[in-house]
Amino acid sequence: MEEGQIARWIKNEGESYEANETLAEVDTDKATMEMTALKGGTVLKILKGAGDTALLGETIAIVGQKGEDITALLAEVSSNGSAKKAEPPASAGGEQPEAKPAEATKTPQPTTIPQSAIPNPQSNGGRLIVSPIAARMAADNGVDLRSIAGSGPNGRIIKRDIEEALAGGTRTPSSAAKAFTPSTLVGASAYNDEPTSKIRSVIASRLAESIGPIPTFYLTVEIEMDNALATRKQINANLDDDSKISVNDIIVKAAAMALLKHPWVNASYQDKHVRFYEQADIGVAVAIDEGLITPVVRGANLKGLAEISAEIKDLAGKAKSKKLQPEQYTGATFSISNLGMMGIKEFTAIINPPEAAIIAVGGSTPTPVVRDGQVVIRNIMHVTMSCDHRVVDGATGARFLQTFKQMLESPAMMLL
Repeated sequence: MEEGQIARWIKNEGESYEANETLAEVDTDKATMEMTALKGGTVLKILKGAGDTALLGETIAIVGQKGEDITALLAEVSSNGSAKKAEPPASAGGEQPEAKPAEATKTPQPTTIPQSAIPNPQSNGGRLIVSPIAARMAADNGVDLRSIAGSGPNGRIIKRDIEEALAGGTRTPSSAAKAFTPSTLVGASAYNDEPTSKIRSVIASRLAESIGPIPTFYLTVEIEMDNALATRKQINANLDDDSKISVNDIIVKAAAMALLKHPWVNASYQDKHVRFYEQADIGVAVAIDEGLITPVVRGANLKGLAEISAEIKDLAGKAKSKKLQPEQYTGATFSISNLGMMGIKEFTAIINPPEAAIIAVGGSTPTPVVRDGQVVIRNIMHVTMSCDHRVVDGATGARFLQTFKQMLESPAMMLL
């Protein structure tokens, strides 16, 4: 993160606050975060209003005790964009002088942009430019973003635009999502570090020099999905529509169980050692309007298909509404990118460092194949694994894919 956008100020100028109270909400690249106070005080001056962007380290407000003279701080900020902590001067007797009341200042009002001067929010290659807080408000209130002209920079739709749309009655009913509470509370995976062998160090160094920062190779396998599809159909016959599992849920479970049998794939290269993870924390790629994010299903090897399904739905919903917390999209030990539902037959995915591998899953397609000398139709799915050669060798990756393939073709093997 190099900069953030002020979504809104919870505390306005002149308002007091206590330690740990939220002062403002800040939009980052991935989510809207709360900025909390380390100790009590008063907001004396807001320098960056809602919708403004600030670089890391840039001063966005001045806080202190009510009535403090902030003239010197304002002058310092105006000269270099940041301010050092000011120490109040001591009087000759060693006592602190009484603080002079600060001059009343008006909160800067945003400049009104004429409607004719507002750029089309879809002018950037057809993409809507929306701040995370505005996207969340629109999703919560059923507002169609395509009907709104943004008043932010480059036509960006910001919080104020959504508030005006709601005030004007542009609102459609939306169903409330059910809150998800996992039955299995699992933290980040425990791990053990083993020293890197000399051979492994040389291999890592040479491959990095010849190929790039992550020496990557690819392995592709065809998987017959008929038994997995039959298992899904049998399970869903006993579930309501909101609880039905997907093929991707089965893939996540199969990958998690296979990882436990192949620890070198459930690992990461750490320069001086290889880190082996004790549980399978699976990152599941989710497409959102502004790019791609990978929420993490912690301890997928410990959970059943129904729970994995519910958790992925919950995480995907939070990802699309910008409500994911950092611990929910970082720290995966292995990732899955599935484009099968979009009609993609086969592709390769980029490794998410420091993970050692990622699988790219294509669609399951009825395909004529030869079985026992007869041509029959089977649902065939292509899976390509991208491997970090510093950790995963060709044979290691192949053995993992064999186990993964066996579990999907015979789902009962996941129970072993």
